[in-house]
Amino acid sequence: MYLLYARPGWGSALAEVQLDWYGLPYRIETVGDLFEDSAARERLTLVNPLAQIPTLVLPDGTVMTESAAITLHFADVTKTDSLVPAPGDPLRPGFLRWLVFLVANLYPTFTYADDPARFVAHEAARAGFRDAVDAYAQRLWRVVEQTAGTPYFLGDRLSALDIYLAIMTHWRPRRAWFAEHCPKLAAIAAQTDSNPRLASVWQRNFAAADEA
Repeated sequence: MYLLYARPGWGSALAEVQLDWYGLPYRIETVGDLFEDSAARERLTLVNPLAQIPTLVLPDGTVMTESAAITLHFADVTKTDSLVPAPGDPLRPGFLRWLVFLVANLYPTFTYADDPARFVAHEAARAGFRDAVDAYAQRLWRVVEQTAGTPYFLGDRLSALDIYLAIMTHWRPRRAWFAEHCPKLAAIAAQTDSNPRLASVWQRNFAAADEA
């Protein structure tokens, strides 16, 4: 059985939804707010020195971090291409490019801007830092928008990229901004939301946000 360290609505949802999708057995260890709860950070550090989620413990006890690595691992373990185009598939190079783009370029903007105090010593400079990082993230989202297909990012087929987009568009600058400035990404997120196989994960992770 897999063990996923998770917090509803956070990046752990990227792994949780795939565990559900593939029907892999798992249990969740809920963690506290890693920005506000020092005890939660200390406990998670024992498993992942960066105290970040997703943190996944494999059935053999191996610890995996980094959502892209976890995504590719699940495809290998299940021997299916339902979320990751297989080697030799002409869609695979684009999939790999944009998977890494999302995790290497966009995901860090949340890391930096969610808690600027970790990176900016002077309190007076933190608001400006966050604004600059958020503006950079919006610029990156517009780059992704230019390449996105329809109805899914790769065109006719659902992939893990669509799961990433459906989850990450819940975060800043949030769905209303995407609807106005990146309509293709907003449409992909809505299309992915409607997949009944994902309903239980969306409910666990985003019901409160959607009702707010």
